[in-house]
Amino acid sequence: MTPRRPVRPARIGEFLNGVGPFVGSGLSVAGLILVAFLSLGLLTGDLPLPNGGGSDGDGAGPIRTPTPSGVIVIDPRTLVPGTMVYAKTGNIWIQSGDHVYRLTYQGQDSMPSWSPDGKWIYFIRDVPRDGQRVMDGVLRTYHLEVPTVMRIGPDSDAPPETIVAGLYQKGSTTWSYFIRQPVLSPDQSRIVVVSDGLDATKSDVVLQFFDPLTGALTPAGLAENRPLGHQDPAWSPDGTSILYVKNGRDGSRGAPVIMRYTVVGGTTSVLAGPGYVQPDWSPDGRFVAATRTDGFGTDVVILDGITGIELLRITNDGASFAPAWSPAGDAPDWTLGGILPLTDAAGLDAGSRPDWYIPPEQLPVPTPSPTPIPTDTPAATSGASSLPARIPSP
Repeated sequence: MTPRRPVRPARIGEFLNGVGPFVGSGLSVAGLILVAFLSLGLLTGDLPLPNGGGSDGDGAGPIRTPTPSGVIVIDPRTLVPGTMVYAKTGNIWIQSGDHVYRLTYQGQDSMPSWSPDGKWIYFIRDVPRDGQRVMDGVLRTYHLEVPTVMRIGPDSDAPPETIVAGLYQKGSTTWSYFIRQPVLSPDQSRIVVVSDGLDATKSDVVLQFFDPLTGALTPAGLAENRPLGHQDPAWSPDGTSILYVKNGRDGSRGAPVIMRYTVVGGTTSVLAGPGYVQPDWSPDGRFVAATRTDGFGTDVVILDGITGIELLRITNDGASFAPAWSPAGDAPDWTLGGILPLTDAAGLDAGSRPDWYIPPEQLPVPTPSPTPIPTDTPAATSGASSLPARIPSP
């Protein structure tokens, strides 16, 4: 896809990884974008905040960096295939190679994600309007910002379409409810969101499904730790399950857990936690990139997609989070080396995650599965592991 509104190429400090004073890892052969965006509810208690809001300042203070380990670092402006979408200063932006352009102009947009076919970008727009509600026996008027799921074509000049508005109306009451983090299912039949709709007075922000054909918003009916709710939904590549974060507390500290929801049957199980947020599946569904939180900050890790076991700590700087996996899934190994401060003073939206789309013609041809080694051979009993080695903690 060739961007229709190219402007100047983004400076190296304007795109991925790091807000204000933060410096995280650049793109490595691990095929991950590590973008310093905060999780939705800030309920973990450990996520870093930029000094002074982190929009356009130069930043100050010490910078911690991981120990180099010989990885090749790629300049995302020229060598990364596909197109990336992100939110910046209240608008949706597109970056493809060395082309970058602004897709929306309202200044109230966030949380973009690609449709699986790359034809649409779904996002949240906060739409101003007046509402009414009885408070202390008096019908009062309020100024609302109604969260609304929108979609827009990445290469179209047409205005975005409204999918569903978080608006609650009953009798004399006109009120709004949260809708956050819309992600279209792999078969494109429904959208998963986290929402306290339809009535915010009776629900926490929990996993829900929106059916574009019927217009119905349906809670998944999952357990929660009231009033902390859910966040960070992520469809599995085959559409059979969803990872989400069930927020919790351990005293004054956050204790989030990554849960797995099986779509058929509606069962749930713990994948990893407490202390993990922002899961993102590898394209083959075997692994999950996530953010691990502890008393020293946040780091990006790789989890086993079935057991949830932490296989590798990708970063150890205490200031990296919100990974997005390359759709190509072509990483030869998982190690981390050189550091690029790619979003210093970029004005990125701290509540939005990035997303990445690669057209099918740019995806690598899958390699044939290797022939299994007979179990009675020495190689099969040597104790060799196919799992990558961990990066030692500093």
